Amino acid sequence: MAKVLLINGSPNLKGCTATALQEMIDVFEKENIETELINIGRKDIRGCISCGNCNLTGKCVFGDDPVNEIAPKFEEADGLVIGSPVYYGSPNGTVLSFLDRLFYSTSFPKHMKVGAAVVSCRRGGNTATFDVLNKYFSISGMPIATSTYWNMVHGFSAADVKKDAEGLQTMRNLARNMSFMIKAIADAKEKYGLPTMDREAFTSFPDGK
Repeated sequence: MAKVLLINGSPNLKGCTATALQEMIDVFEKENIETELINIGRKDIRGCISCGNCNLTGKCVFGDDPVNEIAPKFEEADGLVIGSPVYYGSPNGTVLSFLDRLFYSTSFPKHMKVGAAVVSCRRGGNTATFDVLNKYFSISGMPIATSTYWNMVHGFSAADVKKDAEGLQTMRNLARNMSFMIKAIADAKEKYGLPTMDREAFTSFPDGK
């Protein structure tokens, strides 16, 4: 069975972001997609220091938070949903620290895992936050799932989000599109195999020109 890993970056476990993600989970279940929701918003997650230790050991040097624990779940999953509230026009700091280290420290292929960003805000900063989250997918060869509007809900509380009929509709359509993409990629992989990727070139301009 295909599996989607959902990460809630909000410290409010039953807040706006959680409400949006639950709307997706309900659809995934109907689509026969297994889900796992992990809340990281209240975890003490430090940022990446670019020490390079993960290149030697295959895991992040900081082992006292969820990054190394979640990494194998990410490797197993066919899709990844990242949910974040908007803090000053960007994803919150915990989410960014988590994603920097998760994506940098994991060497397994992320190619053709389906990614989706989900954003919640009271009013503004949503599209900027959405753009930041999507960059983790696009640099990793992960197809990005879209919906019938940008993947966001609006509200100051979970009760507000439940009144955001279009936002919840967007979440349901996002989950349906993501389910379709995961199933279609699995079928194509079986029939054609995954696309080959060239990885030899790494532009560093060591001659300074």
